[in-house]
Amino acid sequence: MAILLAVKDGERFLSDQLQSFVNQTYRNWSLNVSDDGSIDSTVNIIRQFADQVSSSVTLRCGPRAGFCKNFMSLVRDDRIRGHYFAFSDQDDIWYADKIERALRLLQTIPDSRPALYCSRTELVGPDAQHQGYSPHFAKCASFQNALVQSIGGGNTMVFNKRARDLLKKVGDADALLHDWLAYQVVSAAGGVILYDSTPSLKYRQHSDNLVGSNRGLRARAERVKMLFQGHWQQWNGLNLKALENLGADITVKNRKILDNFTKMRCARWLPRRLWYFIQSGVYRQTFLGNVSLLVAVVTRKI
Repeated sequence: MAILLAVKDGERFLSDQLQSFVNQTYRNWSLNVSDDGSIDSTVNIIRQFADQVSSSVTLRCGPRAGFCKNFMSLVRDDRIRGHYFAFSDQDDIWYADKIERALRLLQTIPDSRPALYCSRTELVGPDAQHQGYSPHFAKCASFQNALVQSIGGGNTMVFNKRARDLLKKVGDADALLHDWLAYQVVSAAGGVILYDSTPSLKYRQHSDNLVGSNRGLRARAERVKMLFQGHWQQWNGLNLKALENLGADITVKNRKILDNFTKMRCARWLPRRLWYFIQSGVYRQTFLGNVSLLVAVVTRKI
């Protein structure tokens, strides 16, 4: 198991996350760290940790092009080997059975098929005090959902080698979110998405979060604001461009879905947009999410 940890100026909470690796019930892991230009003591904390543990710890310089590029640079690094790979943020606290639970599910999938595990999270404050849980998504995980929504945070994701090979194909794309891209890529290729409704880590909420929880009225209001500002439309465009790199790895069924989704985004005439929308079958996980999706289709903000 190779842990892929992207860091930048993470000294405030990094030690707690590193300790949670040590506390894992599954012991056979390596830690691969990409530092994206830290100016605090992050690098020293990693080096000290490497001296204290028997597991392999490697540290490399990141691309300094944002957290998504930093994570994907780890995915694309052929020096990192393993049967399974886990994204890790620098400020969370993994539950002790996080890796064991993910591997128990992933190992039921043949190595030849791409597979991605993700889960809910426990939301905690800066002092790790409990604040709630991320939303529970009850609808099926699928490519039709992945095109318009990310259901699992990258900090929860564990994936097999076949999924990693697919991610390497799109690793240099200008996507915004590595976790949303991973969900799209694996599901597009007919892979298995293992969504765990039981949280696997403490997701720390604080002022330095680059991406926070999508829970609560404030988060919903922010998403609506981003919709009308055109951010969602821009992000979808970046994701679609990245998916082009998969080529024949996209299944025939999902290629048809993708084509209808692309035509929907381009159609100027509303009835035609709605027709392609229905044909694509894309959906979000909640009623309000699907209302916002329909609004985006009608207003050409998708």
